[in-house]
Amino acid sequence: MKRYLEKQITQDLKEKMVFVGGPRQVGKTTVAFHLLGNADESHPAYINWDSPSVKQSILKGELPPDQPLIVLDEIHKYKGWRNLVKGFYDQYKSKRQFLVTGSARLDYYRRGGDSLQGRYHYYRLHPLSLSELGKNPSKKDFDHLMTYGGFPEPFLKANARHYKRWQKERLTRVLQEDLTSLEHVKQVSQLDLLAHILPSRVGSILSINNLKQDLQTAFETVERWILMLENIYYCYRIAPFGLPRLRTAKKEKKLYLWDWSQCASPSAKFENLVASHLLKLCHLIEDSEGEEMQVQFIRDSEKREIDFVVVKNRKPLFAVECKTGESDLSPNIAYFAERSSIPKFYQVHQGQKDVEIAKYRARVIPFVKFSNLLVSIVKYVPSFFENLV
Repeated sequence: MKRYLEKQITQDLKEKMVFVGGPRQVGKTTVAFHLLGNADESHPAYINWDSPSVKQSILKGELPPDQPLIVLDEIHKYKGWRNLVKGFYDQYKSKRQFLVTGSARLDYYRRGGDSLQGRYHYYRLHPLSLSELGKNPSKKDFDHLMTYGGFPEPFLKANARHYKRWQKERLTRVLQEDLTSLEHVKQVSQLDLLAHILPSRVGSILSINNLKQDLQTAFETVERWILMLENIYYCYRIAPFGLPRLRTAKKEKKLYLWDWSQCASPSAKFENLVASHLLKLCHLIEDSEGEEMQVQFIRDSEKREIDFVVVKNRKPLFAVECKTGESDLSPNIAYFAERSSIPKFYQVHQGQKDVEIAKYRARVIPFVKFSNLLVSIVKYVPSFFENLV
C-alpha cells in the first residue's frame, strides 16, 4: 500500500535530507522500502543500526556504492548520530539522498541539538485514514478502520485474534523500550496502569486531579507521565480555542489516542477517529507547507461544546461536531455560528444524511464523504481554505 507521504518525501529529498518519525509500527520502514523500489531488508541502501555488521561499516564512514538513496533506519540509537549523519550529508549531498527513519526517539533526540539545523525536512507519519484506502472509501472501509484501527499490520490482517495480540505486544514494547530509554522511568507498572486507564477518558476533559486519585500519586507526577506518553506517540491532547466575547475554557484539555481502536465506547472511538483524521491533516500541512496548524475544541462556561475546530495561524478555519447517528443539526452549532466568525461547521456522522443549513454555515455530512473533503484540502494546498468553504 502506497502511503500518503511518499510524494512529498520524494520531492523534498531533491533538496535536503528527510526525517520520518511517528508511532511504532505505523509503516515508516515500509515507506522507505517503497522509495527504494519495493525493496526489503536485503537492499544494500537500507542501513539499519540494529545490524551488527552495519554498525562497523557506517562508523568507518562507509556507504554502499552506486546507491542514489540511502535509508538510515534507527540510526538515532547511536549516541553520536547527529554528527555522523551530518558528516555523510555534507560529504555526499550532491550525489546521494538521505532518508532517516525512526520512532519516538528520533523526534525526541532531534530536538536536542542544532548540528543538523537547515539540513533536513521532518515528517510525522500517521496511521491509515479513509483517504488512503481508495478514492471512494465505503461504509465497509469505515467499519474496518473503526474495528482494527489505522496501524497497517492489524488493519491488513483483519483478524480479531491477531489484532488483540498485536495491540498487547505493541503497548509492551512502547512502554518497555521507548519509555524507559527516553525518560529513564522506574515506575513502569504505574505508567502501564495509566495507559490502561486513559482509553476510558477519550473525548472528555482530562482531569489530572482524578487521575492523581486513581494512581495515588502527586499532581505533578501524573502530568509528567501524560507528557511522557505523548512523547512516545501513545496519546495526544488538544487545547481549547478561545472565542472573543464568549466565556470559553482556557486551560482544560481533551485526550485522544493514536490507536483509536482501544476505545471501548463506540461514540468515543468515532470521535477519536475523527480527531486523528484532523490531526493528520494538520500535521501534513504543517510539515509540508510550514503553516502553523492546530486541532482544538470549543467549550463555554455553560458546557456547550463543539468537538473540534481546525485552526491555521491562530485563526479558525472550520469546526467539526461528531454524532454517531443521523440527528438534526446540533443546537451547539447553531449557538456558536451566531456568536462567532468560524466560516464553516460540519456535523459528521456514520449514516447517509447529507444536507446544508445555510443559516448556520453548516453541513450535516457522512464522515465517509467528509474524508473526501479533507483530501481536497490537501490537494489544493496552500489555497486549501478557499476550496474547502
